[in-house]
Amino acid sequence: MKKKRTFPGASAYADRHGTRRWRYRKGGFSRELGTDYGSEEFVRRYEAAVQEHRTGRKAGAGAAQTVPGSINDLVASYYRTPEWRNLVELTKKTYKGVIEPFRLEHGTKLVVRMERKHVMAILGKKADTPAAANNLRKRLGQLFDHAIALDWIKFNPARLTKAYKIAGDGFHTWDETEIAGYFEEHEPGTMAHIAVTLMLYTGAARVDAVKLGWASIKATADGPRLQYTRQKTQKSNGVPVSIPIHPDLWKVIRDLPKDRPFLATAYGRGRTAAGLGNKMREWCDAAGLDECSAHGLRKACARRLAEAGATPHEIMAITGHKTLAEVQRYTQAALREGLADSAMQKLLARPNREQTVVNLVQWFANNSSNHMKGQ
Repeated sequence: MKKKRTFPGASAYADRHGTRRWRYRKGGFSRELGTDYGSEEFVRRYEAAVQEHRTGRKAGAGAAQTVPGSINDLVASYYRTPEWRNLVELTKKTYKGVIEPFRLEHGTKLVVRMERKHVMAILGKKADTPAAANNLRKRLGQLFDHAIALDWIKFNPARLTKAYKIAGDGFHTWDETEIAGYFEEHEPGTMAHIAVTLMLYTGAARVDAVKLGWASIKATADGPRLQYTRQKTQKSNGVPVSIPIHPDLWKVIRDLPKDRPFLATAYGRGRTAAGLGNKMREWCDAAGLDECSAHGLRKACARRLAEAGATPHEIMAITGHKTLAEVQRYTQAALREGLADSAMQKLLARPNREQTVVNLVQWFANNSSNHMKGQ
C-alpha cells in the first residue's frame, strides 16, 4: 500500500468565516496553504513555504519563492488567467500600471487577511486623486474576484467599498465653441484637422483612430461604412463597430493615400496612440485649448449624438461602448442644460402664467443693467 504523504509543520485552523484552512508554521514563520489538504496546489504552497523558511528569501509576483496565499501569489496567478491573456497589450500595460505599485507595497500580505477596512485604508491614501483611487478599486475588485475563484476567500473586500465621487471622468468634453476654435486654427488638409475630424465623427479612441484607414472602409449598397473592432476589447468579446461615414468626414478622408493609415506620419508610418496623444496636446495648445484632449473628442461625439436625439443604444452602436452606464456617464451632463430649457419652456407655456417670455427677458435686462450700475 502506498504510504500517504505527510506535511510536517502543516496545521489546520478555522478562519473568520468558519472555513477550515491549513497553514505551515515553524516558530514565528507562517504561510497559508489553502483549504484542500494534499492537493496539487496545497503541495506547491507547502514546498514553497518550506523553501522560503529555509532560505529566508522573498520575491515578487511569479517568482519561485513567492509566499503562498499572498498578494504576490494572487497577482502571479491572475497574470496566468485567460481573462488576463485575452486583454490587448495596451490594456495590460494600463492595468499593470495600477496593479504593480499595489503589489510592490503589499505583496507579502496574505489575501485571506485582507478586509474591507484594509482596502478602504489603501484607497484612502489616494483620496486626493479620486480617479486614481477608483481605478485601483476596479483592479482590486478583479484580483479579489480571482481569489474567490481560487477558494482563497469567500467575499470580495474591494466590492464592499464605495467608489469616490468625481466630477465626470477627468476628461473635458469639447463644446461647440472649442471645436470651432480648433478648426479656425487648423485648416483643412493639415494632419491636425484630419485627426480631430476623424475622432469627432467616429467617436474612436486614440488606440483605434491611429489604425483606421482605407482597409477599414467597406462598400455597401447604402454607401461606404467604417468598420473596426475596439482594441480594448477585441480579444475578449470585442465590440465590432460599423457606422455610416458622415459627409463632413468623407470630404476630409476621400483623397487621403490608400496605402497607409489616415493618421500616418509624414514618413508614411503609423502613429502610436501615445504619439497621437502628444500631437493632440501640441495642436490643442496652439489653438489655446488647454482643457481639450483626444479623449474629450470621444465624449463630444457622444454629446452631439445625444443632443441630436439619439438613444443610448444608438450612441453605443456608434462609439462601441459595451454598457449603457458608460454612455449615460458621457451624455447626462451634456443633456441636462437642454432638458432644463425644455422644462422651462413647458412651464412658460402653461395657461394663466404670470409673465410672458418677453416680459421675463425685459425684466432680466433691466435688473441686470441696474445691478451693473451699482458696481
